[in-house]
Amino acid sequence: MAAPKPSTTPSTPPHRVVVLALDGVYLFDLGIPERVFGGVRYAGIPGAYEVVTCAATEDRTVTTSTGITLTLDHGPEALESADTVVLPPYDLNRFTAELPEPVRVALARIRPHARVVSLCTGAFTLAAAGLLDGRPATTHWALADEFCRMFPHVALDPAVLFVDDGDVLTSAGVASGIDACLHLVRRDHGSTVANQVARQCVVPPWREGGQAQFIVQLIPAEGTAGTGATRTWALEHLDQPLVLRDLAAHARMSPRTFSRRFQEETGTSPGRWLTQQRVNHARHLLETTDLTVDRIAAEVGFATGNSLRQHLHTAIGVSPQAYRATFRVRSELPAEE
Repeated sequence: MAAPKPSTTPSTPPHRVVVLALDGVYLFDLGIPERVFGGVRYAGIPGAYEVVTCAATEDRTVTTSTGITLTLDHGPEALESADTVVLPPYDLNRFTAELPEPVRVALARIRPHARVVSLCTGAFTLAAAGLLDGRPATTHWALADEFCRMFPHVALDPAVLFVDDGDVLTSAGVASGIDACLHLVRRDHGSTVANQVARQCVVPPWREGGQAQFIVQLIPAEGTAGTGATRTWALEHLDQPLVLRDLAAHARMSPRTFSRRFQEETGTSPGRWLTQQRVNHARHLLETTDLTVDRIAAEVGFATGNSLRQHLHTAIGVSPQAYRATFRVRSELPAEE
């Protein structure tokens, strides 16, 4: 993953997000980019993004999956000025592996350096255009077999929420589109801003892209205990050297039972979840305090500053110093030695 970009300043033109709506578009998903990228204004950066929606045809009309016909403000010319292009999902009954000519021509208008993001079935359009050949990608898990049959040259991973391949991102169904957009806000402006946007949207602030799409059992079966209370407890004790045995003891389960239920409820393992939470909290402290890397490592439960450096680099590809230089909001506290 490339190093995060600096936050927008008042003198910087807004990052232009163009949402390309195709026939059969789902209305719920069509509004996700505006709610997430537009929501950055609530984090105190009102000019960070400009979000517009366009059609692939010059008449600017799109028929939604519910049969409603929309007349949009922009035609395909809007794609020529896009910094990020988002393709929301649509009813696949309207899809053919050979792109309609207006869609093919519209996609050709996207600038070479623009980011391209597909939500759910939007990946079918990117793949049909050849934009995913040889690249890792994802789509809704229920459509994975059909996708692989149609596009064998794409390295599809049907199990994850989203795939960030630098300038091309693909996400799975519905809620994972929100995750992918929040991920981009986090890349652009840091975790504090992304968390504030998530709060406005009343969604979890962070679900890692590699988390499983399909969670077997979100709500514990009747008569069984869940792991939610233990997760809350763990977040309050990240500075401690928590291991599986500690989590299981708090939940009053055997380690084996706890691991199984944790995986069912979260789609990931307890160890991986703990690492994600520690990295996420470390990012917050790097942005909002003057604490040294070693002190932050101790605060979030990593044994050493080097351990924090390794985990942060694995997660986002940059060092703590580079991350802080990009996103830091200066603390009123003096730096610690």
